[in-house]
This record gives sequence, structure tokens and C-alpha cells, in this order.
Amino acid sequence: MTSPDNSSRTPTQPYADRSYRSPAALVGGVLLLALLAWLGIDALVHGTARTRLLAVAGLLFAVPLVAAFTLRPVVRANEDRLTVRNPFRTIVLPWAAVDDLRASFSCEVFAGDKKYQLWSIPVSLRQRKRANRASAKAAGAAGRGEEPVEVRRASADQALDELRELRERNSGRETAQGAVTVRWMYEIIVPIVVGAIGLVVLAL
Repeated sequence: MTSPDNSSRTPTQPYADRSYRSPAALVGGVLLLALLAWLGIDALVHGTARTRLLAVAGLLFAVPLVAAFTLRPVVRANEDRLTVRNPFRTIVLPWAAVDDLRASFSCEVFAGDKKYQLWSIPVSLRQRKRANRASAKAAGAAGRGEEPVEVRRASADQALDELRELRERNSGRETAQGAVTVRWMYEIIVPIVVGAIGLVVLAL
């Protein structure tokens, strides 16, 4: 499930910026970080010297890793560009550079010969099957002349429909031109690597 953010509407911008996150990932990330904090603090307060070193290395490895996969991912879209924040990198795609957006087993954006996953818009096959069954049922009811029922699409498909609409509407804008830029998040990668090395050294 994703949640569009419509709080940034301005008089000069007819369509508000949108953001898409996974609420389940956010909740899971907060709970995991709370558990890591509890275990880490307990080890630092009551553990031996070696246990404390293991706790520090473990926290250095686990905290940024959990945050990268749960709290960090988000997709933001406005009239000029699509910004994809994945666990270890941030991709900025001007709408003119976006060729397509697809959702099969995962949500993906295509730009030239490159493909980027949208981590924060998970695909639920169960939700999609349920929506397809509801659509077929509604179509059958309409064929019998019954009152039409609005069927809500799977959240991932609905999110991509909104993003495709933004691309089609804005790809010709002067401010939506440019090349795709990718930035690796070394501030997340380096602590994970250092923590992993520390754990290996202490284990040996």
C-alpha cells in the first residue's frame, strides 16, 4: 500500500507533489530498530568488553541496513521529475527521460536501456488477484443491467497509473528535460561495510 502526499499544493502548481511509501515497511523498520536499540543498550551496559565490541559492530552493521530497506525507500513525483530513493542509491529521472513504468512482480521504471526498481511500491499479487476478481464480478453485474460498482485497483497498479499520467502530462515541459542521475549512498554503505568487517574480525 502506498500513500500519496497532497500537502504541497500551491496556486501556481495545479497538481501537488506525490510521495509513495510502504506503511508496512515503515512499521516493521521502527519495530526492528527499537529491538536493536534494546539489545544493543543492554549489551553495552551489562556485557563484557568483548560483548560490547560485538554490540557496537553489530549495531553499526544492522541499524543502517534495516533503515536502508525499511525507512529510506520512497518515490516522489512532481511536474518535473520522478525521484526514486532505494536502499543504497537515489535516482532522479526527469519526465522526458522516462520511457515506461511497469508493474509485474515488482514496480519498475525504464529510461533508455536502464531499468530501476521502485522499492517503496511493493506489488501484492494477492491484492491484484482480489481486484481482478472484483472487476470480473462487477463486469458480470453490469452485463446483467445491475447498478455498476466502482472497483478499486491494486495499490501498486493504481500508483503506477498516477505516475504514468504525470509522465504523459509533463514530459514536454521545459523543466522536465535532462539526463538521469544516480547517486550511491555511501553514508549508508560505509557503516554497513565497517560493521561487517568488525563482526568478522571479532568472530575470528
